[in-house]
Amino acid sequence: MLKSWKLKEIILMSIFAVVFGIVYLLFLHVGNIWSGFIGPIAYEWIFGVWFIVSIICMYIIRKPGAAVISETIAAAIEVLLGNAVGPRLILSGVIQGLGAEAVFAATRYKRFDLWVLMLAGAGSAVFSFVYGYFLGGFTVYTTGYVLFMLAVRIFSGTLIAGVGGKAIADGLLATGSLRGYSISRSKKGDARV
Repeated sequence: MLKSWKLKEIILMSIFAVVFGIVYLLFLHVGNIWSGFIGPIAYEWIFGVWFIVSIICMYIIRKPGAAVISETIAAAIEVLLGNAVGPRLILSGVIQGLGAEAVFAATRYKRFDLWVLMLAGAGSAVFSFVYGYFLGGFTVYTTGYVLFMLAVRIFSGTLIAGVGGKAIADGLLATGSLRGYSISRSKKGDARV
């Protein structure tokens, strides 16, 4: 999978994964505090944060594997930094990355406009929710509450990961720091390569 990758693409993806591994751990604490006030639904509102690295890396690098690999590395970093969930969190990272990767694969890695990025965020949300449903004990909640949780997670993935990820990458592109990456060779940074 990484045979066609340039060394600078691997390095950039790794840097993003480390940075967002730290961000992910910080947002775990934000979620813990907020859930003390509004209950388990609190995490759903911010869940898109945990999908964002896959969107950013794929949007910049535009090669198969960028979403799932970056998300997996970020989860591993989060575990190494002390997330109490432990190694099981790495599987969560793989699943979240696969949700985004599936959307990009459906476009044959040729479309990177805002709508595709938003769908990738939603894809991560759906994949992670199905996994979390069985592992997180969601079966104790009413069907209506579970569907509301899913809707909020999809909204969060779409907005925070999709729109937010595009905004971060476009901001970096505007500085000129992404010259030489696939994003800089596309028209206005949002079309096809």
